[in-house]
Amino acid sequence: MEFMDITDIMGMLKQRYPFLMVDRILEYSEDHVVGYKNVTINEPFFQGHFPGDPVMPGVMILESMGQVASIMVSVRLGKDLGGKIAFLAGVDGARFRKPVRPGDQLLTRAELTRLRGPIGKTKVKAYVDDEIVAECEFMFMVGNSLDKADKNDKKAPESEE
Repeated sequence: MEFMDITDIMGMLKQRYPFLMVDRILEYSEDHVVGYKNVTINEPFFQGHFPGDPVMPGVMILESMGQVASIMVSVRLGKDLGGKIAFLAGVDGARFRKPVRPGDQLLTRAELTRLRGPIGKTKVKAYVDDEIVAECEFMFMVGNSLDKADKNDKKAPESEE
């Protein structure tokens, strides 16, 4: 159970700047993962949320938590993933306990609680300085990458010449 750096993470997730919200995975297995995002004032959302009192938006906290959980799904499915990705299917019980600000390290712990076929559920908690700042349950569905679907749907028509 070694850590993953940003290069490893980018090999598993499709998100890229400015939407890649995971900097490092500290530990992982088929049923749990721990990773973090370093929150900096350079994040694009801080320009408008809120000037003079920057707070990381809740949806961005959830996005970071979801990306960490996605790593666990990728590890679990391994070679069986075959170009598929985990899509968010639902969020239950989302609670935000404390604000997340520039300079914080948002540490996420996710645990797989259910996986039946392509549908699963994870329990996820985010921490700053060992205090819970957010928690929820994510439901996900593993499916074909939209890239593959788009490429198959947009084949050029064959010429009649």
